[in-house]
Amino acid sequence: MPDQPDSDTGSNADLALARQVLETEASAILALLDRLDTAFERAVDVLHHCSGTIIVTGMGKSGIICRKIAATLSSTGTPAFFLHPAEAIHGDLGAIQPDDVVLALSYSGETDELLRLLETIRRRDIRLIAITGNPSSALGQAADVTLNCRVGEEACPLNLVPTASTTASLAIGDALAMVLSVRKGFQQEDFAINHPGGKLGRSLMRVDQLMHGGAQLPSVESTTPMRDVIYEMSSKGLGMTCVADADRRLLGIITDGDLRRHMNDSPDVLACTASDVMTSTPVTIHGTALAMTALNTMEAKRITSLVVVDGNRTIQGVLHLHDLWRVEQF
Repeated sequence: MPDQPDSDTGSNADLALARQVLETEASAILALLDRLDTAFERAVDVLHHCSGTIIVTGMGKSGIICRKIAATLSSTGTPAFFLHPAEAIHGDLGAIQPDDVVLALSYSGETDELLRLLETIRRRDIRLIAITGNPSSALGQAADVTLNCRVGEEACPLNLVPTASTTASLAIGDALAMVLSVRKGFQQEDFAINHPGGKLGRSLMRVDQLMHGGAQLPSVESTTPMRDVIYEMSSKGLGMTCVADADRRLLGIITDGDLRRHMNDSPDVLACTASDVMTSTPVTIHGTALAMTALNTMEAKRITSLVVVDGNRTIQGVLHLHDLWRVEQF
C-alpha cells in the first residue's frame, strides 16, 4: 500500500499555494493602476456615447469574462450583451449594428475567431475597444482604443491556465462599468428596477410596494373615541393607527406605546378621543423611497412603523418594520 502524505504537510502546502495564487492575482490587478491613462478615458467616452448596444466578445476563458462584463454593464445602466465570436462568423454578425460598440477580449490579441470579425467591424465603421495583454497584436492595432491587461505571470503553477490574466481583464471591465454608471447618474432606484428578483432586489423595492394601504390601513379621525381607536388598532394588527382629517391628511398617530404612556398618566383613557392621545409629529416617508432607506430610518428613530404620505401629507399607507424584516429574510 503506498505511503499516504502527512495531512498537516499537505494542508500547509495547499494553503501556501492558495496564498500564492491570491497574491499573484492581487498583484496583477494592482499593476493595472499604473496603466490607467488617457486610453481608459477614451474607452469610457466611446462607451458613454454609444447610441446602440455594447457587444462584448471573446473566446474560451475570455468569453466567460465577457459574459460577466456584459452582465455588469447591463445591470448598471449600459445595455450590453455577449456575442460568441465563433457563432458570429457563422451567421450571427447581424447582431452587430452600426450604432453599436464592440468590446473584444483576447489576451494574445491573435485569437483567430476575433480577427475574422475585424473585416466586418471595420467595413461597417463600428467602434472597437480591445482588452488585451499584447497591445501590439493584430487586435490591439486594429482597435480604436486598446487597454493593456498584461500580467507578469499566471497564478497557475505551470504558468499556463488563464488565471491572473482573466482576473485583470475582469477588473478592467468592472472599472469601465463603474465609471460609466457614475457618468450616467445611475442610482439605487435604477438598480432596483434592473434587479426585481433576489434578496438584493427586494431590499431595493420602493416603500409603496410594501406598505399597507386601502382596507389594511389603520386610520381614525381626531374625534374618534378611544374605545373605537383601540378596536381599529387591534383589527388592523400593526400596533398603531393614523389620525387623519376628513381629507385624509395626517394629523398624528397613536401607537401601543402612546396608549401605555397615557394610561400611566390618565387611567381613564377610554374617556378620551384620538386627539387627546395621538403624537402630532410622527415620522413619515414618501412612497417612492427605497425599503432600505425606510429600514435605516426606523432603526435610527427606534420606531416600528412609518406613515407613508405624499407632498400634501395625504396618507398613502403604513409601512411596518415586520414588512422590511420579511424582505431581508428572502
